[in-house]
Amino acid sequence: MAWHKGLIKKAQDLADKAVEADPKNRESYFFRGAMHESLLQHDKAIPDYDQVLKLDPKAADIYQRRGCAHFKLGHIKESMADFDKFIELKPDRAPYHWQRGISCYYAGRFEEGRRQFERHQTVNPEDVENAVWHFLCVTRSAGLEKARAFLMLIKEDRRVPMMQVYALFAGKGAADEVLAAAPAGKPSPEELKNRLFYAHFYLALYCDITGDTKLAWGHISKAVQEYGMDHYMGDVARVHAMQLSPSLKR
Repeated sequence: MAWHKGLIKKAQDLADKAVEADPKNRESYFFRGAMHESLLQHDKAIPDYDQVLKLDPKAADIYQRRGCAHFKLGHIKESMADFDKFIELKPDRAPYHWQRGISCYYAGRFEEGRRQFERHQTVNPEDVENAVWHFLCVTRSAGLEKARAFLMLIKEDRRVPMMQVYALFAGKGAADEVLAAAPAGKPSPEELKNRLFYAHFYLALYCDITGDTKLAWGHISKAVQEYGMDHYMGDVARVHAMQLSPSLKR
């Protein structure tokens, strides 16, 4: 892997030199920020995105990128501000912005989160995850009974084990059914890992919302540590673990 590390170091040096050579060039800051993001250095990406926005305050996609970087660091308020600005600049993207709904949930803005997930359902009607996050927002603001009464109708989410997750939140399934569904169809090792990530993550959310925080911690630990994934929901799981851990003894 030494050659790979050498290439990364060379790219970083080139990015630094590009910024030094032309500090008014937004593309240099964008390139360096995107490179930091690809290396999961979100704390280093944010200052570069700050500079891009100083040079181009209407760069909508940079607000989106910076909002995601803030969220991954657990900066929930900052992510909300950036996502709101992105939608202000690109209002046609509002229904698609499920990331904003998740930030609303962690910011305690449950009614806004509920509305965001309801908007998202209009463009993504068979998404169990959207239904679950809507459920979580309604539960926090109005209670579990009301959340079950207003659970979004999902007929077919083909991703395994999403329909078992849906049944669990609907009060018609069980945790062991979620886990048992994961190996169905003999998935590849990487696909099985991803399925088990989602299984444990949504079991953690279910246990958390129904009051079993110790069991929630067991599932979120597995989702983050044993089955951690390099995608946005993997980052959401890590943020949830950060939010959950102060109330628990590990």
